[in-house]
Amino acid sequence: NKETWMSGITLLITLMATAFFGYVLPWGQMSFWAATVITNLLTAVPYLGTSLTTWLWGGFAINDPTLTRFFALHFLLPFIIMALSMIHIILLHEQGSSNPLGTNPNIDKIPFHPYHSYKDLFLLMSLLTILLITVTFTPDIFNDPDNFMKANPLVTPQHIKP
Repeated sequence: NKETWMSGITLLITLMATAFFGYVLPWGQMSFWAATVITNLLTAVPYLGTSLTTWLWGGFAINDPTLTRFFALHFLLPFIIMALSMIHIILLHEQGSSNPLGTNPNIDKIPFHPYHSYKDLFLLMSLLTILLITVTFTPDIFNDPDNFMKANPLVTPQHIKP
C-alpha cells in the first residue's frame, strides 16, 4: 500500500501545481504576487532552492519568461496527471486500498457496473452542466477583484501583509 499512497500523494501535488500555474496565467496583481510568494518558498530547500527558483523564473526575477514557463507547465502537467491517475488506479486494483476497520472486505460486494457506473455518469454530467452554465453566464464570479489590475511589482496589494 506504500506505492499506492505515494502515487496518490504525487498525484495530489501535481494537481496542486497545475492549479497554481493556472492561477498565475492571468498575470494580474494577485497572480503576480502569488507567483512571487510561492516560488520564493522554493528558496528554503537546502542546496537546490536558489537554483531551482532561478530556473523556474527563467532569470533572477519574475518576468515574461516565468509566465511562459508557467503556461508550458500548465499545459503539460495534465498529461502527467492522466498517467499518474492510471498508475494510481492500477495500483488500487492490484493492491487494494487500506482497511482501517480490519473487517473482511469481501462481504457484501456489488459489481461496479451498472450500480455505480450509472450514478457516476449522472454525477459527471450534472457537474459538467453546472460548470458550463457557470463559465457561460458568470465567468468572473470566482476571480479576485485585485487580479483585474495589471501586475505591478512595485506595489503589494493592501491585504497582503509582509
